[in-house]
Amino acid sequence: MPKVSIIMGVYNIGSGKKAKVAIQSMLEQTFIDFEFIICDDGSVDDTFNIVNEIAKLDSRIKLIKNKMNLGLAATLNNCLAISKGEYIARMDDDDYSYKDRLKKQVTFLNKNKEFHIVSSAIDIYDGEKVTDKQCIRAKYPKKEDFLWGSCFVHPATMFRKEKLEECGGYRIAKETRRAEDYDLFMRMYSKNAQGYNFEESLLRYYVNPEAMKKRKYIYRIDEAIVRYKGFKMLGLLRKGIFYVIKPIIVGIIPKRTILKIQSNFYKK
Repeated sequence: MPKVSIIMGVYNIGSGKKAKVAIQSMLEQTFIDFEFIICDDGSVDDTFNIVNEIAKLDSRIKLIKNKMNLGLAATLNNCLAISKGEYIARMDDDDYSYKDRLKKQVTFLNKNKEFHIVSSAIDIYDGEKVTDKQCIRAKYPKKEDFLWGSCFVHPATMFRKEKLEECGGYRIAKETRRAEDYDLFMRMYSKNAQGYNFEESLLRYYVNPEAMKKRKYIYRIDEAIVRYKGFKMLGLLRKGIFYVIKPIIVGIIPKRTILKIQSNFYKK
């Protein structure tokens, strides 16, 4: 049985250039006791065939496919359903994990049984170069830290599988379509999960500013709903009512200003 199950969703990856780099970064990890479950979320291009050619080169890759596009939450749950690892590591198809990422996270969870989530700071990548570093907001996040936003970078995170299963995995709902990770972390903390963040970057995170400009305002309303439900579970609703509407307010602020605020906020 593998120690770690890496789970990744892919959808319409085009030429597959970024996905190939992302996948290869996991296959070249110094920690090798893992299975790599990749789910094609009903792509209508050549995604499945591209990933399948890579899978033929490494038996640790297990490729599955949704019959139709279901969204990331359902896709990751399908990966979880066949996973065999004690730990679950997330990865996205356009990011890059540094070679010691899995080794450091596995070592941490092995030595610290009281923790259920481990993530890290990240390097921001624009497709050509690293442009910034997003530092962690809290090394040992508490419930109150979720008022501002998610305390962990989803694709840089590793979980204890048993805690994920206790929470029922990812919640599939209209409002979680762009906030499935934030929702999951709050539900895990509502069940007394504890998390830790490495201060060093373990992942290079791809950010496309143009994609941010096209983000639909409805997703901000969805996030407000996720916040309301999450804060209620965590017993934070009274002090967190302003933070519930934060994404709606942020939605009317120019995107350039948001990026600058986020950059300054995460810097030490």
